[in-house]
Amino acid sequence: MIAPKRRILVIKLGALGDFILATGPFSAIRAAHPHDEIVLLTTAPFAQLGRDCDLFDEVWIDERPTRINLIAIQRLRRRLRGGRFTRVYDLQTSGRSAWYFRLMRGFGRPQWSGVAFGASHPHANHNRNNMHTIERQADQLAMAGIPETPFPDLSWLTSDISRFGLPDRFALLIPGGAAHRPEKRWPAASYREIAGSISDRGVLPLVIGGPDEFDLAAEIAANGVAKSIAGDTSFADIAEMSRHAAGAVGNDTGPMHIAAICGCPSVVLFSKASNPDITAPRGDDVTILQRYNLADLGVSEVAAALTLR
Repeated sequence: MIAPKRRILVIKLGALGDFILATGPFSAIRAAHPHDEIVLLTTAPFAQLGRDCDLFDEVWIDERPTRINLIAIQRLRRRLRGGRFTRVYDLQTSGRSAWYFRLMRGFGRPQWSGVAFGASHPHANHNRNNMHTIERQADQLAMAGIPETPFPDLSWLTSDISRFGLPDRFALLIPGGAAHRPEKRWPAASYREIAGSISDRGVLPLVIGGPDEFDLAAEIAANGVAKSIAGDTSFADIAEMSRHAAGAVGNDTGPMHIAAICGCPSVVLFSKASNPDITAPRGDDVTILQRYNLADLGVSEVAAALTLR
């Protein structure tokens, strides 16, 4: 007799770096539930990544309703309860996802892996907030009965980047980051100077970023040494470029996680605003440089740390 498929929910809402680091846990969950139906609950910017990784049967987009939007809350509650889930892996482990746990309470509440009060499979590690995301999520899954979590794998995230007309040797500059966290950004003038150092080594500095970082990228490329393609790249483009780039320099921001995991020699710049022991990109060739104030980080130190392959 064939056992009925169970319904599994995975919650990972963002942000980009966190989503990328969760691809290892995604694979572990799929391996643990090879014949079950797995649904990913995420936010709109990452829905296509969830579809393209081919680990989920469905991808749901979370509207992230406020607690005063009663109509949206009722819609979300009906969807969560109507999903008939037998287990939930909460990889967001935030106040919002704990709230979703409460929305699902009542008869037929699923098993829950996470930190929500009352979870059937709590991540009961008092040191969890001091662990790097990769080790923390692996530990959470181990406590839920999944003993092995692989390193994140982005081999499925591919793109044809020929349209950019790039030379054989180019390096990525990733100067952006959350607009509301300017303290996490190395100054544009420093990026412009490191672009000159990279160019002197016979490599084209290529500035990438989101549409909201167009002006920042243009400022860095204003002297004609670097080329800006800010606003023109998808996540898949960044992954493909990272596989071919000579190296990458960037702030503590999501695209640097892509670059590092794809094997690009990466120098990642941290300020006092975040702890690299917890959030640093991981990969085969990653160097972390940190200053309390990133404006105090010299270009010569970054240039010395950057290995161009």
